[in-house]
Amino acid sequence: MDRDTAEVRVGSMPGERAREWAAYHREVAATSTYVYDFVWDITAESAGPFCTDVDGNVLLDFTSHVAAAPLGYNNPKITEPMAEFDLVDPTKIAGQDFYVSDGSDPGESTIPGPADLMHELVERTGHYGLDTVFLSNSGAEAVENAIKVCYDASGGGTYGVTFEGAFHGRTLGALSLNRSKSVYRREFPEMSGVHDVPFCDDRGCSPETCSCGFFVDDGDTSVLREKLHPKTGHVDPDELSYIIMEPIQGEGGYRFPSEAFMEEVADLATAHDVPLVADEIQSGMGRTGEWWGSDHYPVEPDVITGAKGMRVGATIANEDTFPEERARLSSTWGAGDVVASAQGVFTLRAIDEYDLLENAVVRGEQFKETVRDADLSGVTDVRGEGLMLAVEFESGDLRDGVQEAALKRGLLTLACGSTVIRVLPPLDVTEREIAMGAELLIEAVGDVN
Repeated sequence: MDRDTAEVRVGSMPGERAREWAAYHREVAATSTYVYDFVWDITAESAGPFCTDVDGNVLLDFTSHVAAAPLGYNNPKITEPMAEFDLVDPTKIAGQDFYVSDGSDPGESTIPGPADLMHELVERTGHYGLDTVFLSNSGAEAVENAIKVCYDASGGGTYGVTFEGAFHGRTLGALSLNRSKSVYRREFPEMSGVHDVPFCDDRGCSPETCSCGFFVDDGDTSVLREKLHPKTGHVDPDELSYIIMEPIQGEGGYRFPSEAFMEEVADLATAHDVPLVADEIQSGMGRTGEWWGSDHYPVEPDVITGAKGMRVGATIANEDTFPEERARLSSTWGAGDVVASAQGVFTLRAIDEYDLLENAVVRGEQFKETVRDADLSGVTDVRGEGLMLAVEFESGDLRDGVQEAALKRGLLTLACGSTVIRVLPPLDVTEREIAMGAELLIEAVGDVN
């Protein structure tokens, strides 16, 4: 497939074979999050955002697998350096402290491994003073380890703070931090001591104009400040182990906060010497036009959690934040996926080499301008940072209808929040591809209205 000339081509979507494959999968698969019956044919031609399904439909994938495939399908920026690697068995090695090398000197690997990935991540978090990494399998594990690290550093503090609309994963500890859809937490046991406060949903607000409920008393104070007040608050800041937040909320609806909100959170974390955990699992790895979503705001995270685009989970902090005691942290597959680590390193290097942070900014602006200029009926907002983009609708029914119409036209998108379609093109998406995707979405809105 020539990415420069590829076109979307759709017969019926989903087609007969896709329905058969989806049914075959569901015969033995536990019920999970259902989007639609898209079945990628891994033997067919696919390139960048273009992929082919089992019925021969050529689709434009603007989900990037929820940002977990940041360069799309079969991207030579990844496949060419990976082709040098003759696969070995096992491709996973056990534990953070089992080591792997391709025989080169440290830092000179042709096929980079877990140690190289950790060094690359430290380079990109050095401006926050973070110098130590613990790798794991997933974003949820990265969050779990962040919580454990903070509890340990505080000597077992009683409390944590999360935000309304938050999503941090589906393991039991991470579930305790979620404040988005009730289905994620309902009837599952939770960690005690987790308090929540409003999350800003107006990036232009000030303390005086706040409408989300975070700032109160005409902007003189905030809910979080009052909650942590040494005399009148009900959460003892000396017993607070962490504040955890997504710099830009993902599952909660692609909510972009104001600088005033972030300044207040940062000020309180500093004033009470509480670790601030930035969950960058969706907003990190260059998705927003900066390496981390936090880079857009006046905050300095003490811990960053990452996954998706880096192909493994990672908890990144200062050495002093991590436990010194051996075996306090461990995992059978921690730092052990040789292939995923190499993919993560090549992804990071490609973002640098091909100026993909800048590309994310330019192409994101192109998408927003195109969709806004269309003045679409039922669309209440078009927003985003870099290529973390959102189109919000008047109702959930309209959003769902547009997503279905886009699918039938060959555009893959994802929903979030209650009324939002999120758009996540590959980081090296081209002007032509953005124009194509925006036009398909505009046509889908027209189909429904």
